[in-house]
Amino acid sequence: MMLKTLSFKINRWRLKRNSQRNFLIYCSVVVGLIGGLAAVALKFLVHFMEDVSRNISSHLYYHIAYVFLPAIGIFLTVAYQHIVNRDKIEKGIGKILINIKKNRSNIKFNNLYSHLITSSLTVGFGGSSGLEAPIVCTGAAIGSNLGKFFKLTPYEKTVLLAAGASAGIAAVFNSPIAGVLFSLEILIGEITIPTFIPLLIASATGVVVSKALYSGQLFHLVTEGWVMGALPFYIVLGLFSGWISIYIAKVGGNLEGGIFKKQNRYVRAIAGGVILGLIIMVFPQLFGEGYHYLTAILNGNIHVLKEETLFANLLDNPWVMLLFIAVLVFMKIIAAGITIGSGGNGGTFAPTMFTGAFLGLLVAYGVNQTGLIHLNTSNFIAVGMAGALAGVLHAPLTAIFLIAEITGGYVLFIPLMIVSAISYIISRYYAPHNMYWSHLIHENNIHPGQDYSMLNSFTLDSIINRKFTPVDKSTTVADFYKILAKTDTNIFPVLKEDGQLEGVVLIDDIRRRLFNREIADSTIADIMVAPPMLIDYDQPASSVMDTFDAIDVWQLPVVKHDIFIGFISKSALLSKYREVIIEQHRASDLFV
Repeated sequence: MMLKTLSFKINRWRLKRNSQRNFLIYCSVVVGLIGGLAAVALKFLVHFMEDVSRNISSHLYYHIAYVFLPAIGIFLTVAYQHIVNRDKIEKGIGKILINIKKNRSNIKFNNLYSHLITSSLTVGFGGSSGLEAPIVCTGAAIGSNLGKFFKLTPYEKTVLLAAGASAGIAAVFNSPIAGVLFSLEILIGEITIPTFIPLLIASATGVVVSKALYSGQLFHLVTEGWVMGALPFYIVLGLFSGWISIYIAKVGGNLEGGIFKKQNRYVRAIAGGVILGLIIMVFPQLFGEGYHYLTAILNGNIHVLKEETLFANLLDNPWVMLLFIAVLVFMKIIAAGITIGSGGNGGTFAPTMFTGAFLGLLVAYGVNQTGLIHLNTSNFIAVGMAGALAGVLHAPLTAIFLIAEITGGYVLFIPLMIVSAISYIISRYYAPHNMYWSHLIHENNIHPGQDYSMLNSFTLDSIINRKFTPVDKSTTVADFYKILAKTDTNIFPVLKEDGQLEGVVLIDDIRRRLFNREIADSTIADIMVAPPMLIDYDQPASSVMDTFDAIDVWQLPVVKHDIFIGFISKSALLSKYREVIIEQHRASDLFV
């Protein structure tokens, strides 16, 4: 009650004293501040737990701790989600897109903190996934819940949701431009000035907080300029990046869908964790995010790959090292998929960067062994990360600016553009949508695009016509004349006693023979027809519009738990869609 009273007073004050444009900017600062704090807390927790895990492993024979540490982390994550969180956590960027498209950008409050706890447990104990998706989910939850507190419109909540995601990405990587572009390309799907300003403010605020409280840079590197002689090999890297992006999306997506599905969640967690631990024991480079090794090889220390490896002596042979690097390229996404599929919390963002980096290393190191030309290994590692991200996310701008910002590689803009563009084109050719949208389209019938977003910003409840006149199928047509005389509707539901729909009477279809004396003694059962389609009460508005277009009708019955509740018309749907467009344009005009 106190929270509601406070919300009411603040809303009354801000409506009197502030324009909506200024208020949304103030909110974006708050979102950026809290998002930056969340990112700092997550980085600190994970790095602390990783240090503890590595310390434990270093005191055991052959790092045998790697076999059980990931299982412990995933088990604790699953236990928290089940016992404490009651399965209310919404994992993955795909869930954010669902909330934008179907739930008016509303995200449950518990997502403000649950991702910080579960992802730190998963990755801190060695789970081979990334922190980017959890911090994006946390930032999005911050923006969404702040919007709900101030009773903002769905469009404004979407902007704050995206601002929170931008702040999270920017704070993790210290890359404000990439944070903004990520939200624009992945979450919103379009680049406009009205959305750009709040996102930029939140992103910059997140970076300031991160630098002030946690000054550690993710990668310490200033890349060298590129040379024309390396251009053909950048093209080759672009081709490989496109193909590996398809591999990441397919394999990672399938494994993330769940492993050992017939077993209960705790068995899945332990079994998946042990399998992951065995993989990490052979390939310790897959432990956690993998940024420790990635930073070292970016700075030219390829021998770091021999650390903790059971067959370190074999890696002295350059060709064995080349084979080892190739295996890491394919194994990282498998390890990440097992981590998430067995119940851990994390994302494929960091594994994608890891895979792209080692792909770039594979190309440069392999070419250098031939003696044909000497390629700058660090440059190819950096550009490989961008290529993989561009292909997997279908977000080339995010990939280019993220890698340029975190590596200081602005001198590599041309190679970054070439590799990212080639990878994006190849990936887009084989998969029209990125890995997030592919699953949503297949499983939830949700489509990208601004039209679908605006359609799904409202629920069917607001446009269902509940003023109907039910008829019984045993009613005679003669008695139906009396009902018809009292109403101007042209569609009547035929209902059972329990409220289920048996059919409909369409006046337009029977108008010519309705007053024929020959059918006066007939019953409603003789003239009713089955509706061409039933609309479910919880169905997205975009799906309903697709249905109207597919079967070319103007009215359809709506059911809730198999009980008829009313009709929905295409004209009402279009009118509501028009209202949403006008409302969004008014909100956008505030920033112009």
